[in-house]
Amino acid sequence: MNKAGKIIIVVVLIVIVGFVIAIKQQGKNSASKPVAMANSNPNATTDSQLQNLENPTSTETAVKLPHLIDLGAGKCIPCKMMKPILDELKQDYKEQFKVTFIDVWENPDEAKKYKINIIPTQIFFDAFGKELFRHEGFYSKEDILGKWKELGITFEKTTSSVPVFERYVHKPAITDSRPKERICYMCDGDINPKTLVTVKTEKGDVRLCSPHCYFIMYSCLTEDKTNFESKVSVTDFSSGKSIPLSDASFLVRTDQQGRPVIQAYVDAEIAKQEQQASGGNLLAYNALKQNELSHRCGFCDRACYPQDAAEVVVEGGIRTWGCCSHCALGVAARTGKDIEVHEKDRLTGEPVVVKTLNGSVASLEPSAAVAWFGQRQKADGTWASAGCFHQGFFANADNLKKWVLEYNPRETGKLISIHQALADKMKLSPEQIQKACKIGECSPK
Repeated sequence: MNKAGKIIIVVVLIVIVGFVIAIKQQGKNSASKPVAMANSNPNATTDSQLQNLENPTSTETAVKLPHLIDLGAGKCIPCKMMKPILDELKQDYKEQFKVTFIDVWENPDEAKKYKINIIPTQIFFDAFGKELFRHEGFYSKEDILGKWKELGITFEKTTSSVPVFERYVHKPAITDSRPKERICYMCDGDINPKTLVTVKTEKGDVRLCSPHCYFIMYSCLTEDKTNFESKVSVTDFSSGKSIPLSDASFLVRTDQQGRPVIQAYVDAEIAKQEQQASGGNLLAYNALKQNELSHRCGFCDRACYPQDAAEVVVEGGIRTWGCCSHCALGVAARTGKDIEVHEKDRLTGEPVVVKTLNGSVASLEPSAAVAWFGQRQKADGTWASAGCFHQGFFANADNLKKWVLEYNPRETGKLISIHQALADKMKLSPEQIQKACKIGECSPK
């Protein structure tokens, strides 16, 4: 072969080798492109390193799922608040996205690796390890699920950490066969004829089981209350006869729970004799009214007894009441501040304590506590709240079921998480809050 031929062969070989090297380099660049996209945010990262730490031998075969990483510390207060939320997410959505907690105090290199500034920080990754979003600070369960949805990823629970118990799907355990005139307009309780209060309206009589239920109704009326008392009659406890509200004297005693028990008398002398025999205080109507309206719900402004109400401590140390468990949570929506609710299990009296942070449940004691959302079916077949007298918190689902099945068989409604009960209240608009639990006019159901 002549010299020119050899030169041509060498040149061709060089071109081929160069072409092969270029293809390989292009393949490397293409493979690294998703990582470059993930790191378009200077703080962004991928979770591939974490996957290797979790299961170094099976990352190639593992099912690819979206991934939520929470970087915090075991002793950081907001991080401790995150723990039950992460545990619920891990249980309820375990087949749909991964949840991982990293303690950066025990693993300080992880803080540098994920380039976090504060704890806790939550980082959302898609199924391919690309960072989608990060959040700093406490993050509620509802907000986390809402963010996944906003990112275009929706989930359904595979299992539930909240027991399911819905009575409205079925009929109540017993049918309410009581005559309508024997059922209290406010609380749906039985009316004792000796404590009956009657309000005259254009649509008929409104019948209430006691002066206390009358004042609850009075406190939430939106109609003009000028001379309203003239429509009202009470029952003389000694004779059973109806008398005008303004003519009565009231004997007020307390029961074993410390709740006022009110009896009306037309004859002041008979009232005094009863007072001497059994104790209590004699009050004129205006004094009774002042006492009855002295404690109001911090959410809906209804009159309530502290013995029946949930105590609510508002951020800054202000104390108020919730006429029911759900209204107590509503104080957070009405004030826009964090609250601490102290309520009692409606079956056992066991304390239930709820603390909020930024409109979400931050801590719950006991952790198994649940809420009963009492509902009533309307004429059109839809379901609505049954009112404040039909709501409650329970230390656990078993207590709730026993309360319904054994002690309140007429109840209809459903068990919901306290997280959901608060979230429902936080969604209310200012206009809805203003109208909550109000009665447009006093008229029969």
